[in-house]
Amino acid sequence: MAKKLLVVDDSPVSRSIIKKCLPKGHDFELYEADDGRQGLEKFQEVRPDATLLDLTMPVMDGFEALAEIKKVDPDALVIVLTADIQPKAYEKVMALGAAMVIPKPPSPETLADGLAKTGLI
Repeated sequence: MAKKLLVVDDSPVSRSIIKKCLPKGHDFELYEADDGRQGLEKFQEVRPDATLLDLTMPVMDGFEALAEIKKVDPDALVIVLTADIQPKAYEKVMALGAAMVIPKPPSPETLADGLAKTGLI
């Protein structure tokens, strides 16, 4: 059965890289959003098995989107992919309920490792 995966990132290039890094041999049903507001709406619509969330986005940033997603579903699996590796950003997203943080750009190995550690694959 395909796992529903929501990729929320304002950069089409980043979304493309993330999609190309998804581990082979697993069936994913992919959904995309290009800002936090659209990501929240798409989350409510499709209830993905996991959300891959950028932090720096227009309209609604990843911090706010993460908080709102957790209000909708406290058990939501959200993996933050970000170039912001500042300790305060890491601490904040973990406090908001992120499962983990993967530095951008991800490699196929780091993304597969993250999905495995969170139990998605």
